[in-house]
Amino acid sequence: MQEKDYTPIIEERAQKVFDIMSSRVTPEELRNIRAAFELARKAHAKQKRKTGEPYILHPIAVATIAAEELMLDSHPVMAAFLHDVVEDTDYTIDDIESRFGPDVAFLVKVVTKRKKDKYQSTKQVDNFRQMLDSFQYDIRAMLIKLADRLHNMRTLSSMRPDKQMKIAGETDYFYAPLANRLGLYHVKTELENLSFRFRCPHEYEELHALIRSDEEMQRERLARFCHQIKTTLLAEGINAEVRVEYRAPYSIWRKMAKFGDDFNHLKYRHFTDVIFPLKGATPAQEKEMVLKIYSILTSHFKEKPGGITNYIDSPKENGYQSFHVKLLADFGRWQEVHISSERMIRDSKLGCVADRTEDNIQRWIEKFRGVLRDLVHQPDSGTEFIDKIVTTFYNDDIMTFTTHGKPVVMPQKATVLDFAYEISPETGQHAKYARINNFLASIKDRLHRGDVVEIFTDPATEPREDWLNSCVTYKAKKAISDYLASRPRRYFERCPVCNPIPGEEVVGFSDPDTSSLTVHKRDCPTAIRLASQLGDNIVSVDYEPDQTLYPETILVTAVDRYHLFIDLVECITNQLGLSMDSFNTETHDSIVTCTISLGVHSFDELQSIMKQIAAIPDVDTVHRAHHHP
Repeated sequence: MQEKDYTPIIEERAQKVFDIMSSRVTPEELRNIRAAFELARKAHAKQKRKTGEPYILHPIAVATIAAEELMLDSHPVMAAFLHDVVEDTDYTIDDIESRFGPDVAFLVKVVTKRKKDKYQSTKQVDNFRQMLDSFQYDIRAMLIKLADRLHNMRTLSSMRPDKQMKIAGETDYFYAPLANRLGLYHVKTELENLSFRFRCPHEYEELHALIRSDEEMQRERLARFCHQIKTTLLAEGINAEVRVEYRAPYSIWRKMAKFGDDFNHLKYRHFTDVIFPLKGATPAQEKEMVLKIYSILTSHFKEKPGGITNYIDSPKENGYQSFHVKLLADFGRWQEVHISSERMIRDSKLGCVADRTEDNIQRWIEKFRGVLRDLVHQPDSGTEFIDKIVTTFYNDDIMTFTTHGKPVVMPQKATVLDFAYEISPETGQHAKYARINNFLASIKDRLHRGDVVEIFTDPATEPREDWLNSCVTYKAKKAISDYLASRPRRYFERCPVCNPIPGEEVVGFSDPDTSSLTVHKRDCPTAIRLASQLGDNIVSVDYEPDQTLYPETILVTAVDRYHLFIDLVECITNQLGLSMDSFNTETHDSIVTCTISLGVHSFDELQSIMKQIAAIPDVDTVHRAHHHP
């Protein structure tokens, strides 16, 4: 059987790239783009993809995405043609540089996976590190990599199921959030859905069918709603495009998981775009037109109270701008309407490359440089590294504010602690409590869009271990981890059963397999069991108090009387200078039982506290709550 001649297909697809680029590059640059294609074609001549097609069709597709969808300049498009040449053929970076110059060679080098005998973490994680390291210096390399990943995802069906899962997992966890962070909304959405399709094919197909069915059922009345908006605006001299957009399966799936709804009960499965042309307009003029359209529409349609989200004045961190409002259609359902200019729609597609000035690109690079430098050079395990990346390139974000009106963009599920560290390292370091919308709040409370946050600090407050579980941003986690790591560390662990504190009679047990040492009270059941089995592993321990506070609970019984509660609080807070974590009382037949939780430095301090409480008139017994039977 004669092999298929792909020459016409290769020529036609490559010509598309040349035609796209010809309108925005010089003749010399166009000749260089053609030369880059020819070299790639020669280098990959004997290679084929899993589909059996010539391998060169993949670099052509990546160059097409770079040229058409990302609107990149000549050098990134040339690098897109050449991105696999050094990795998969005998050509070297020096060959690329001698033919096309240092800039193209640099871009090709960045997107070329480095082959190692031994990887620092895993091959995947080390590749991520390399890409992020390059991102500190040039965003174009990352865009080429996203174009490469996008085409790989579009052709993933030719791969084995295990390979599909690997590539889809990487995409959903890393590349899609990264595209979102760069403001490439359309790339992000397509990557998410392609990943979802291959990771969960049954759920994807089921949701895809439900969306198509709903779209068909709603078609007539949604078309009527769009027509009503269109004619209402035309009557006021505004010729806007009005269209319905259904959310993609992955977005629907995520909302169902978030709200616990099934498909039929999920609100806002679609939204209505109102897009107006206003060429050459200033941001103020665009906002004026948005508000005019909003005013016209709310004069004709009932508006849902509290249904506005203003991304014009408070864009998302990825640059997304629009004005969202919920209007009541004539069929009795609230409809989500997005009012945007053509420029806003274009920017949401092109993200960080929408404004083609060098200053704009540089600002995007600077925005992530500091965080990425820390990430790349942190000696984390693979999983920890990827987790930190994901929290940095979070999928959704919320706009919060200081009391002075300064906007602070945070990831969803961010807490007061995240906010405090975003303000400054010192504010985070000593954050004690907060006010959210003027209501008293814990530093661990979660924030929501539009919250006004005021942080109150105390020089005596320092980060604690439990803070790490109460924040989501990399900046906060790193600062807390660094502080905790800087403290003098004990060479042993406390037994979680008896929880000894300094000054108590303790005994240590060494584990020869892990070289760890655990400290127990001498009456601890675990210590007694270990002594009977591992007597040779008993060691003496120097367990002295330091600045560490250990949680303790004291049980007090007393005869009920006037002023008893005040006397107890006075003794603990004023006389002893301690703060309490909790104070609970119960009274039965004039007998009061108090449970007091506080932090102590040592057993001697605990004994002193209990002695002073016992001296209060009408107090009968004071003893320590037991941690074990």
